[in-house]
Amino acid sequence: MPMTVPSHHHSGDSSPSIGEYLIKRLQDYGIGDVFGIPGDYVLSFYALLEESPINAIGCTREDCAGFAADAYARVKGMGALCVTYCVGGLSVCNSIAGAYAEKSPVVMITGSPGLRERVHNPLLHHMVRNFHTQYDVFEKLCIAGTELNDPNSAFREIDRVLAACKRYSRPVYLEIPRDMVHVRPATAPPYENPTPASDQRALAEAVEEAARRIENARQPVLLLGVEIHRFGLQDQVLKLAEAAGIPMAATMLGKGVVGETHPQYMGLYEGALGEPDVTRYVEESDCVVMLGTFMTDINLGIYTAELDMSDCIYATSEELRIRHHHYHDVRLEDFLAGLVARKPTPKQSLPPAPTDWNKEPFTLAPEQKITITRMIDRLDEQLVDDTIVIADIGDSLFSSTELTTRGRTEFISPAYYTSMGFAVPATLGASTAAPKSRVVAIVGDGAFQMTGMELSNLVARKVPAIVIILNNRGYGTERLLHPGEYKFNDIHSWKYHELPKVLGGGTGYEIHTEGEFDKALNDAWEDLSGPSILHVHLGATDSSRALDRLGEKLQEAVVGE
Repeated sequence: MPMTVPSHHHSGDSSPSIGEYLIKRLQDYGIGDVFGIPGDYVLSFYALLEESPINAIGCTREDCAGFAADAYARVKGMGALCVTYCVGGLSVCNSIAGAYAEKSPVVMITGSPGLRERVHNPLLHHMVRNFHTQYDVFEKLCIAGTELNDPNSAFREIDRVLAACKRYSRPVYLEIPRDMVHVRPATAPPYENPTPASDQRALAEAVEEAARRIENARQPVLLLGVEIHRFGLQDQVLKLAEAAGIPMAATMLGKGVVGETHPQYMGLYEGALGEPDVTRYVEESDCVVMLGTFMTDINLGIYTAELDMSDCIYATSEELRIRHHHYHDVRLEDFLAGLVARKPTPKQSLPPAPTDWNKEPFTLAPEQKITITRMIDRLDEQLVDDTIVIADIGDSLFSSTELTTRGRTEFISPAYYTSMGFAVPATLGASTAAPKSRVVAIVGDGAFQMTGMELSNLVARKVPAIVIILNNRGYGTERLLHPGEYKFNDIHSWKYHELPKVLGGGTGYEIHTEGEFDKALNDAWEDLSGPSILHVHLGATDSSRALDRLGEKLQEAVVGE
């Protein structure tokens, strides 16, 4: 990349500076909030943010800013964070890696030493090895990136990188040397964003082959993945399912992609880890239409899934495969739209699918010691259409798969990358993106101790989120994976319910019984003055049904190595 030292001569005040142009383009993509932590190499850009309509939200840690931006992107369509050079940037690697793995469109903005400061390669603070180390790291973690070091190309580079973020639904990287923020480039030709077009012949053949497979199938089923949500294809999927009368299931990462009260929805498909009726129906299908689905170990029940790919139609944003036929240059959106227009309908009546989602009414046992299964059953009754549920990993995630997402309910979790500490900062991001929605976060005590102090921002912003902390005094999933009296799975227990006293706001509840959880949940639901912390004491060996099944399969896998 060229190293052009910026000039102080401007082309005219009518032209925006590089920093101003970036802020304008972020707004064009619907980004109204940027998460991060300021530092000297990015202070000039932060000053522009402060003066702009964009709201700069300071976080307690850089990785928290990344998790918050990730959740914001999942709710609103694109998110952003802004941190300083290396000590800030490298601290957010894990968050950006998770966003890449789970296809979350996050814009990472970072400052760096000015170009004039780099003459003769001085040893500047925060620098590691050389001036391009941070750029090189994020080149591996992002779908596109650039260093805005040339005024002649800066605007086009901003446009190119942001377009890639939107197109691929993955994170991108923008680095601004601090003496480039206020440089006003001469007017340059606008960036021509090439909209990728499907190969029309390949598209037509793929749609026709898929339609015939569906029409001739004895037991077709739709298996929905997270890309349906990322690319806003839910309505198209419902049109296809409803017109054809085909039942639907979702992967764990795709949970909530359609309302789980839909009469054609069966539940999650998780191989041997999931509900047996759903697993059986999917695996007995002679035509599994996999839409936007990642073939990950978690999605496939730690590879206990028994899917014959010769019976599958596999369509993602990156690949289209029908049986053994591979179709290139066919966009997922176009393929799905083509199927909807083609209106394939099975020629024979389909076997009855397990689509009865109605659960047994929950009967409270007030004096009974709370368990995670009973807690989830009670919480399920509380959810409404505009609730956003955020689950951290471990049993926070596995137990939450038994919640019923309704209507517009969002379910957010790092279910593939599985990074601990996601939930609390993600609560900040999601509540910022959808301030009228109620956010409920479920997080284990181990994950909470990593990033839980992001509660400070929820208190400061008076966000009425409900944070449920599952306290089993350690890493419950690891206890199942490697049974025994090992101290490394134990952690020091905090008085989580007393944190509002430290943070200066919010309300804490200590919970041992079902009755205490019921009262705390009702009180928290009515309290819109700030966050509520529900400290739920669980037994060290208590676990959900889903985690029990997962533990059995993972132990088998470890023993078999």
